[in-house]
Amino acid sequence: MKSFYHYMMKHRHNQKGDPIGELARGAYEDHSFPKSSTDYHELSSYLEMNGYYLESMSVFDQAWDMYKNEQ
Repeated sequence: MKSFYHYMMKHRHNQKGDPIGELARGAYEDHSFPKSSTDYHELSSYLEMNGYYLESMSVFDQAWDMYKNEQ
C-alpha cells in the first residue's frame, strides 16, 4: 500500500485554491511530514499540531476518504 503522502503527490498540481491541492503542496513543502505513514491517527495528529497550511481538518478527512477508496 502506498503512503498517504505518496498518494497526495498526484494532487500537487491541482488548481491553485483547490483545498486538496493546497494540502498536497503543503505536505510536499513540510520536511517533517510523516511521508511513509498509512495511519489515519498518526497523520491527523500530526496535522492538528503542525498543519499550518491546512485550511481545515475536514480537508484532510476528504483527502483520506479519497486515499482509502483508491487503495
